[in-house]
Amino acid sequence: MPAIRFLTALWLLCVAGLVHAQPLVLLTENLPPFSMAAGGGNFAKDADVQGISSDTLRALCSKAQLECQMILRFPWDRQYKQALDNKGYGVFSTARTAERESLFKWVGPIAVSDWVLLAKADSSITLNSLEQAGAYKIGGYRNDAISQFLIDRGVTVQTSLQDKENLNKLEKGLIDLWATDEAGGRYQAKLSPLGALKLVHRFYSADLYLALNKETPDDVVQKLQKALDDMRAQGELGKIKDGYL
Repeated sequence: MPAIRFLTALWLLCVAGLVHAQPLVLLTENLPPFSMAAGGGNFAKDADVQGISSDTLRALCSKAQLECQMILRFPWDRQYKQALDNKGYGVFSTARTAERESLFKWVGPIAVSDWVLLAKADSSITLNSLEQAGAYKIGGYRNDAISQFLIDRGVTVQTSLQDKENLNKLEKGLIDLWATDEAGGRYQAKLSPLGALKLVHRFYSADLYLALNKETPDDVVQKLQKALDDMRAQGELGKIKDGYL
């Protein structure tokens, strides 16, 4: 009997070790300069996932002494739903909206996103309010918080499966304005034939977070948040951001 108890205890310890060894899977999308694949594609893992938010979370996991696996995939909807439905998953960079608040556990903010309407550099469009934007053709990213923000306020948005498609639409005159994050929009424009874009209207500023599945243990969330707060206090977040902008 003692031998049976010993083997049972040993088995339980092994199982516990396996459970503990499961990494936290952090999902993201190709959203330069916050997250992007080293090779420029729509899939990357771990060290090949780069960007402001990605580097921040990689350092965060290390400081919190948590094993994290980072995966960049396409499209955003898929990552969002996977983190929503699966224990041990998280998704970033996520705007912490009122509609999403109760759906996840949150760590952040890890970055700040300024929501803007951008036009071609030679555009004559000027706006004094968001309501005036309704007179123009606006392109946005499908199921993104920025596009949804406008749609909820009665502004028509032509959404694309990939946000970078809006650059092509802007260049070809298919849209007049691009609803996007300012840093991301300008970063992508520099790599495109357009080169630079005109800021027409800034309409919102949103903190970006890591959204964790609701079943994530509170102690894991607390470890990550404390590590992030320490990084911010030590100026490490600013250094990561400055490396990309």
